[in-house]
Amino acid sequence: MTPEQFLSSIGRQSPGAAYLFLGPESYRRTLCRKALIERVLTPEEREMGLARHDLDETSLAEVIDDARAISLFAPNRVIWVSSAESALPKGKAVSEDDDSPKAGPGAQLASYIKDPTPGVVLVFEAGRFDFVGEDKTKVDRVRKFYSAIPAVVEFAQLEPDAARRLAGDLARTARLEIGAAELDLLVEALGADASRIAVEIEKLGLYAKNRAITESDIALMVPDARNATIFALVNAISRGDRSRSLEVLDTLVRDGEYLPLALSFLGTQFRFALAAKEGNLRSVQQIQSYFSAQGAQMWRSRAEQVHSTATNFSKDKLQAAVRRIYTADSALRDARPDDRIVMEEFILALTS
Repeated sequence: MTPEQFLSSIGRQSPGAAYLFLGPESYRRTLCRKALIERVLTPEEREMGLARHDLDETSLAEVIDDARAISLFAPNRVIWVSSAESALPKGKAVSEDDDSPKAGPGAQLASYIKDPTPGVVLVFEAGRFDFVGEDKTKVDRVRKFYSAIPAVVEFAQLEPDAARRLAGDLARTARLEIGAAELDLLVEALGADASRIAVEIEKLGLYAKNRAITESDIALMVPDARNATIFALVNAISRGDRSRSLEVLDTLVRDGEYLPLALSFLGTQFRFALAAKEGNLRSVQQIQSYFSAQGAQMWRSRAEQVHSTATNFSKDKLQAAVRRIYTADSALRDARPDDRIVMEEFILALTS
């Protein structure tokens, strides 16, 4: 089930005997953990009723023994078990059959699930692996090992659009005045990480004090947000806005940005735009779908940038831009001229 389905279910009915919290996304996992504890334990019960175990330090058998124990002081209990992946068999000789819950600690867990202790909710947290790439096989192993637990809550990393919606909701809750473009920059600079988005929106709310958030605020306050300034340069050049482009370049130079990195972003942008033009991709949705299908990471905001670039530049001009990027890259590797001059000449040529 999704985190949203989990929150809805415990709001409507009593929580189950056990859950597997699977996946790396920490923000929604924290929300679900808080909601579950508040649902099961009153504030007075939490000191005695909340137990924590780490399977890096404790065996699964010991956790099951704790769950079976009857407490005179805590009729309701939540037992939170982190590092659930550590219970899986280890070693080079491990086969897929060893992940089966039919033997060893897995069998003990399956036996407990059939006859759980009343008033006890057991939660296994396995957040080490993702659902894609090389981690997918590892996630499948974890799921198989804990297959006796019927309720699995999946915490996948947020898709860019979902992160953007979350950021908008958090900004409204914090009464943060931030425009759509600035919100996109924030989400992109933070890699759609929900936990970091929540923290940075809170910081920006304290910093701004009832005024609108600007790109400069994000570049100043958000860690590693110089990339956001680079995206601002991409946007300005895509619009053919010479004045804004030179202004952003000045900010990059003053901040000590490595200009070849900025040029690399621009190169990617114009190659995407050229591919979109040649593929006759006419909308943001078409661009996002096409490049995502090719395996390229394509955020909604980046798709909008590519669409803007493809719209504002003809095919011939895009081809010329790609050639100019190659020339500028070669010049940046030379001792002369100055890097700033190279970038200024590049911007003047593209925004003429």
